[in-house]
Amino acid sequence: MAVDFSPDPEVADLAKRTADFVGEVVIPVELATGGVAPSEQVRRELQRQARESGVFAPHVSAEFGGHGLDMRARAAVFAEAGYSLLGPLALNIAAPDEGNMHLLEAIATEKQKNDYLAPLAAGEIRSCFAMTEPAPGAGSDPDALATRATRVRDGWRIDGRKWFITGADGAAFAIVMARTAGEPGDPGGATMFLVDADNPGMKVGRHIPTLDESLYAGHLEVEFSNCVVGDDAVLGEVDQGFRYAQVRLGPARMTHCMRWLGIARRAQDIALTRVTDRRLFRSRLSELGMAQQMIADNEIDVAAAHGLILQACWELDQGQPARQAVSIAKTFTAEAVWRVVDRALQLCGALGVSGDVLLGRFLREVRPFRIYDGPSEVHRWSIARRAVRQHSAKASA
Repeated sequence: MAVDFSPDPEVADLAKRTADFVGEVVIPVELATGGVAPSEQVRRELQRQARESGVFAPHVSAEFGGHGLDMRARAAVFAEAGYSLLGPLALNIAAPDEGNMHLLEAIATEKQKNDYLAPLAAGEIRSCFAMTEPAPGAGSDPDALATRATRVRDGWRIDGRKWFITGADGAAFAIVMARTAGEPGDPGGATMFLVDADNPGMKVGRHIPTLDESLYAGHLEVEFSNCVVGDDAVLGEVDQGFRYAQVRLGPARMTHCMRWLGIARRAQDIALTRVTDRRLFRSRLSELGMAQQMIADNEIDVAAAHGLILQACWELDQGQPARQAVSIAKTFTAEAVWRVVDRALQLCGALGVSGDVLLGRFLREVRPFRIYDGPSEVHRWSIARRAVRQHSAKASA
């Protein structure tokens, strides 16, 4: 059976137009800002130009102004957007908004879609996803969820502390995970709530200093205290929050991989430009064996990550849970992207360490991905457990 990895002509055209847009419009802004998240005015201007170029919001359905791409098609387009740190922001496919749009389109009511998804997809507002908590609360172990939502007259009262909430500063609303049944450590019992930023019970706190600085509005602490919302704020069904989280997390992990793969390709291109121009020891750097090994290893890492991403995306497009494929792709890509950027910096020598190219910024940005969306160690634990479980099932059949 033939296997065709090439995208459909329409997707290939969109990917090409995205690459052109990023190269001509976004990268000059990125270079001017040093790759750090720009102002709200710049965000809106980049998104205006993306809309005019016909590359805006490729992931949402046409009903909400997008191209309605499936996961495999997104892999082609998102990687081109990710060639710049600011490309995803310009196309409105940056975290956490992109994952929130995916979740809202999948499970929100029609009213919730009109009130939250429509303006979010249009870039008129931003959002955040409030799940992670300070220790000993929810983090790598979501069952540790401690934020609680208690039934009150005509609605719910949410109380708890969140931290590392990306984009909370200036977000119009938050999707909040809160426990509605059981105790911290118990499986299940979580519910998702839509909380407007002007709710007096929601307080956005300090910006947490981090290695990465390109994700818009940074990572913040958020406190919910006597935060009362109506029944219409429940997203999906009560006590089904962890199940809905899987609707968001698998695809969001893959779109993270797509975007960072774009940065890996950018780093490799910077290194290739350098090694083909730089002469030392009476030859080009690209002709030296140790440099060639690093160039080749980068090509291998990029190609392998791309293949694993496509495999996981294919399973997701088939409606499969794809948990094993997603964990494998996420773990490998997070580590491969780091290796590629690190080798590229090494190949560029002093230039790579300098601020004259953005490799140092890229290195700071990609390092946290080995922790974000589940640390590599937790994914490896899950991968091994599934492999053992599958082997045991075959052995006992």
